[in-house]
Amino acid sequence: MPKYQSFQSILDNQVMVPKQLLTDYTKLGLGETELVLIMQIHRYRTEGNSFPTPEELASTLTVSSQECSKILRSLIQKQLLSIEQQHNEQQVLNECYSLEPLWEKLFTYTPVQSPETQEFNENIFPLFEQEFGRPLSPFEIETINIWLDEDGQSPALIKAALREAVLMSKLNFKYIDRILREWKKKGIQTVQQAREHGKQFRQGQNSRKEQPETRKKRDISLYYNWLEEDL
Repeated sequence: MPKYQSFQSILDNQVMVPKQLLTDYTKLGLGETELVLIMQIHRYRTEGNSFPTPEELASTLTVSSQECSKILRSLIQKQLLSIEQQHNEQQVLNECYSLEPLWEKLFTYTPVQSPETQEFNENIFPLFEQEFGRPLSPFEIETINIWLDEDGQSPALIKAALREAVLMSKLNFKYIDRILREWKKKGIQTVQQAREHGKQFRQGQNSRKEQPETRKKRDISLYYNWLEEDL
């Protein structure tokens, strides 16, 4: 085979990467490892794998699968990566990574958040991980971002909904989502309103239950200092 044909086959087997990604990635707060991981996600997608596992990504990098999982969570927190659902050729619903948030920030103007607002938003994730006792999954991080961006929920109300879920011993994202939707439906916009509504709801629940007087109540005073002050 002539050399030019073998070289051409190499050139034909390329992945297109926007030049602006290579020149402006630091402006998005990305490091080199994050950049290469994004490029690998992009490559996998062009090859038909839209949801590569951390193990698959790690096989092409110099970091472990655990570190890949951590980077994926970080990219979702930074709102540069999202998880979407789509139907495959067999009409089966699958999850997939989307780089649309990255391209949108890279090619369009996005107003910069104030340091206070950005810090407030970012503090939500460690708080959830503290209450759940584990790192959040990429899907859970994306859920919080949807509450913030698409649903327009304030960080303070999201924290208040987390508090209510813990108080009701129903610490899961579906229950927290139900709380936020109920508050939005009833026009609750402040933490104080959320507290009053939650108090009334719990009193109504308790009135329908017969609880032994000797039952030891959980002391929650140590757990919710983060909501006791006005936000």
